[in-house]
Amino acid sequence: MAKQYFYIRLIPPRPTFASDMSVEERALMQQHVGYFRGLFDQGKVLIFGPVLDPTDNFGMGVLEVDDLAEAERCMAQDPTVLVGLNRFRISPMVVGAARAREQG
Repeated sequence: MAKQYFYIRLIPPRPTFASDMSVEERALMQQHVGYFRGLFDQGKVLIFGPVLDPTDNFGMGVLEVDDLAEAERCMAQDPTVLVGLNRFRISPMVVGAARAREQG
């Protein structure tokens, strides 16, 4: 079965989160990055990172998984979601083209 793609929007607790997170929140976000890096290493994440819009900071990622249920499981297990810090929204997407990042 072909993989499906999902755009993930990680919704922080406030629009200014990226610039004013507490020490505890920063530690949780480091766990989040480690978790997503693990999904990336497993081939389930194509790209992820913060979007630093000055009025609306959020995280984004593109998952390449079997189905919506797997995408939801991946997000539900995110450390920041488990503790209620962040929420998420998942949207199915079609990849028109993608380029692999060169290692260097």
